[in-house]
Parts: sequence; C-alpha cells; structure tokens
Amino acid sequence: MSYQAAAALQAAVYDRLSGFPALAGVSIVDAVPPGAALGTFVLIGPEQVVDQSDKSGGGAEHRFEVAVISDAAGFLAAKDVAGAVSAALVDAALVLTTGRLVSISFLRATARRLDEGASRRIDMTFRARIEL
Repeated sequence: MSYQAAAALQAAVYDRLSGFPALAGVSIVDAVPPGAALGTFVLIGPEQVVDQSDKSGGGAEHRFEVAVISDAAGFLAAKDVAGAVSAALVDAALVLTTGRLVSISFLRATARRLDEGASRRIDMTFRARIEL
C-alpha cells in the first residue's frame, strides 16, 4: 500500500475541474477562502486511502471528497455546480504524475444547509483506483 499518488491525484482532479467548461468562473480550491462573501466555489477535501495491491503490483483506492459551497439562496446553484463536478470526474481519463488511474466513479452525496440556512453545502465522495 502506498500514499504516494495522493498529491498526483489531487493535482489531476484540480486540473480537470479548473479546465471543465461547465465550471468556468467557479473557484476550485483546497482551503475555504477567507472573507464574508463566499459566493459559490468547489472545495477539494479530505480522502481515505486503502490498499489495493495484489500479485500484479501495488495499488490503492482513494475515496476523496469534493464539496460545493454556496451562499446563493436555495440549493439550485449548488446542485448545478455539483452536477458539473460529477460530469467532469466520473469516468474521466485523468493523467497522473505518479501511478496510473484505473477508474474513477461517484459513490454518494449529501446536501445540507449551513449557518442557519445562510449557505448550502453538497459533499460528494468519489472513488479512484490507482495502480502504482
């Protein structure tokens, strides 16, 4: 088992989301931006990694979260962006600088209100299988 492809996966996810036409104008970050007016942005978040090595070689399964956070009224804006994130990542042919992406798929999503309803957050979990 190895965690060595984690940074490469995050960089590839960032590149894919940043260049995806349906997400043009949406900030892609890995830390919540400071300031009161958040707008709508995509946050590349935490991950869990489990060993997927076998007789043919090393490998790992990365379960990583991507969140959409929005201070727009209602869930519609956040759901539109979340749908674009999902379209960008599911079955994407990401090129990694370390390892080889075998597959990437959607696992689940949770949508909720934050700050007494002032903002919305949709947390999506994706699974990436990487051979090392």
